[in-house]
Amino acid sequence: MKIALVHDYLVQDGGAERVLKAFHEIWPEAPIFVLFHKKESVEGFAAAEIRQTFMAKFPFITTRYRWLLPLMPLATESHHLDGFDVVLSSTSAFAKGVITSPDTVHISYCHTPTRYLWTDTSSYIQTLKCNIVVKKILPRLIHRLRLWDKASAERVDHFIANSHTVYRRIKKFYRRSSDVLHPPVDTHMFSSVQKPDNYFVAGGRLVPYKRFDLLVYVFNRLGWELRIFGSGPEMDRLKRIAKPNIKFLGRITDKEKADVMARARAFLHPQLEDLGITPIEAMASGCPVIAYGKGGVRETVVPGKTGVFFHEQSWESLLHVVLHFDDAQWDRNIIAAHAEVFGVDSFKQKLQSYVCAKHNEFQKGLDVLPVSIS
Repeated sequence: MKIALVHDYLVQDGGAERVLKAFHEIWPEAPIFVLFHKKESVEGFAAAEIRQTFMAKFPFITTRYRWLLPLMPLATESHHLDGFDVVLSSTSAFAKGVITSPDTVHISYCHTPTRYLWTDTSSYIQTLKCNIVVKKILPRLIHRLRLWDKASAERVDHFIANSHTVYRRIKKFYRRSSDVLHPPVDTHMFSSVQKPDNYFVAGGRLVPYKRFDLLVYVFNRLGWELRIFGSGPEMDRLKRIAKPNIKFLGRITDKEKADVMARARAFLHPQLEDLGITPIEAMASGCPVIAYGKGGVRETVVPGKTGVFFHEQSWESLLHVVLHFDDAQWDRNIIAAHAEVFGVDSFKQKLQSYVCAKHNEFQKGLDVLPVSIS
């Protein structure tokens, strides 16, 4: 079975890239097709055969790529995928739109239907830093991209959704069915402690939709210690409004993240996510999760066993839950054991079996000759 891996682009080390890394570890000989690649920003692919499109030749492509969105459908369709039995794409945008031969089965692992095209269009345009002329043009561009995105979904033979939340979005926007396989988490990197320190923790990319501002409002009032790891465009604004009891750790190593999570009273997750990797990492550290109770987190956190939800995305609702949080309620060993369901080894085994089954099913279909009309 000759397999090709396809990803949107490799310019950051995020959850989607960890999924691709798991793909690469299962099939290390498979070439990886991307629009463009920034080697110094992504770990785990040093030995991989990376094939890029013509966009990789553009100056400043890895930092200004958002301005080149209109070219990405064309670049995606330029991937040469002849001769492969299986194409496995990892995508939240363009990679599902590759064109494959009639003898190739295309399986697409979908992190979400493209957010700025379907679910977050208005907020995307509002928060984009550009002049008024560009903002006038953007709705037309997004409309054209949305048409291509819908058409590209028809090229996929089998969709895998990373959560039931994404399953529903694929059904809604693409009118396609999918199977659900939660993404892999390096649970082996984390371990629990029995007696946590007296602080709460949160972290990830500091961007507006993740609502870290709610945490700042709550802990400004409480005066309790909160540690936030990660970086992003919201960093400066959050620092300006935060009091000294809120500490910004910036980008930290995986080892530092495991340590800060294991010793925290609870991990705070105020955003709506398709799944949410960091809550699973927190649970792997034995750390209970306080989360906004919508989206993928409802598939990973068990209320009363591994965490608790607040049900309005407001600082008042979060404050109420934090004030009533009881450290004695949680068995950190049970929380850590629950997280193992989402481990990398389990993901690899399930995915490999799925891909082989779909390939065999596809090959049997090719062997069935059509009936000639006489």
